[in-house]
Amino acid sequence: MNLITQALSPLPPGPGSFQVSLTLKPACGLPGEYQYPTDSASLLRMLRQQTDLPSSVLERFEGNLTTVRNAKLLGVELSDVLLTRIGYFVD
Repeated sequence: MNLITQALSPLPPGPGSFQVSLTLKPACGLPGEYQYPTDSASLLRMLRQQTDLPSSVLERFEGNLTTVRNAKLLGVELSDVLLTRIGYFVD
């Protein structure tokens, strides 16, 4: 999956959580874009706990998340359980 964030409010000048919209798009080019409202702290916690991304990748993403309005993580493998939990799969 490609993960793209968009800050929903001005970026805070220092540490702290802020509201973001997370767009999930299949990395293989198939249709299926999904918007997931969350906050930056919850998003980072989810990525740390539910993916096998290296800490260096997550640290770089966290830096981008707090400095640019649209941070991206491309080609992330997310489990079906996680995708269902955030509402990507609907029965």
